[in-house]
Amino acid sequence: MARILIVDDSPSQLVGLKRIVEKLGHQVVTAEDGSAGVEAAKREVPDLILMDVVMPNLNGFQATRTISKDAKTSHIPIVLVTTKDQETDRVWGIRQGAKAYVTKPVNEGELVDTINKYLPAA
Repeated sequence: MARILIVDDSPSQLVGLKRIVEKLGHQVVTAEDGSAGVEAAKREVPDLILMDVVMPNLNGFQATRTISKDAKTSHIPIVLVTTKDQETDRVWGIRQGAKAYVTKPVNEGELVDTINKYLPAA
């Protein structure tokens, strides 16, 4: 069982993503914005992070950059899960340190495949 951090400011998105992750048998930790996500990543050191982009305080691009540049958390794969569906957003997200980019509304099969692809082998 892996521990997955979900960072999203939308309560309904958090619930939906949490349901998908728990169905896979993983433990979920949540954060409501980018700042809280960075703190949770440092505190919990999860196996994978699902990160929204459009959030208050610190957006997902900024939070991803912060996490991927910190020696304590740089090994954690980050998957951006966002409504921002432009190719420039995708490229920018990967440049910030994300491993993958999934657009909302989330296709459950695509998200499950992405989680399985980037979770470290047990």
